[in-house]
Amino acid sequence: MDLRGKTILITGAGRGLGAAMATRLAQRGADLALLDLDAAGLLEVRDACRALGVRAETYQANVAAEEDVAGTFDRVVADFGRLDGSIANAGILRDGLLVKAKDREIAGKLSLAEWQAVIDVNLTGVFLCGREAAERMIRLGNGGSIVNISSLSRAGNFGQSNYSAAKAGVAALTVVWAKELARHAIRVNAIAPGFIKTEMVAGMKPEILAKMAAQIPVQRLGEPEEVAAAAEFLFANDYMNGRILDLDGGQRL
Repeated sequence: MDLRGKTILITGAGRGLGAAMATRLAQRGADLALLDLDAAGLLEVRDACRALGVRAETYQANVAAEEDVAGTFDRVVADFGRLDGSIANAGILRDGLLVKAKDREIAGKLSLAEWQAVIDVNLTGVFLCGREAAERMIRLGNGGSIVNISSLSRAGNFGQSNYSAAKAGVAALTVVWAKELARHAIRVNAIAPGFIKTEMVAGMKPEILAKMAAQIPVQRLGEPEEVAAAAEFLFANDYMNGRILDLDGGQRL
């Protein structure tokens, strides 16, 4: 896909990976529909993209709410007249042990609310955005490309029952949709980042960051711009379909 003049929607675009992907794609000439609940962050990213000479518009929506998602995709198509790509990036963390215990005494457990919150945003949100993107791409008749954000944690990560389950589900959805949507000239791929130096991670104590980096074969955390480069590749390469692109410095070998 030649990104010049194409319209790409990005969820979770107000900061972190979403902001990095928006900037990278804007540099390649793509117009951006930026979706997030963070209004201030969205405006900052919008202005940065516009400064690169492309069109960028902002939309506030909850990706876990069906009416919000459908309405936002309708507005994007009405505003831009097209939809060529969609990145399902929005996500949250609610980490916790399944059951926390010591000496057979139960000190706590992962609550249903913590489980559901992560599943709602990180899995149901991806489902809703993928479904609505595919519907509009089919109606418009120009094909398209969907990129989902999975995670290294899809293989199972300590203290992340909810997050790991959601990201494994995202990987499975990616393969299913690639098979279903290829007939409509729609490709579906995913990126599975490892530890990336986002604002949240960068704010950790230096000793914790050093310990995290020591577990990675390349001995450092990834940069948001490297995830953005992976997204660009998945859009640009028209033969990539149904694949989960691991971007973890070799951590999952």
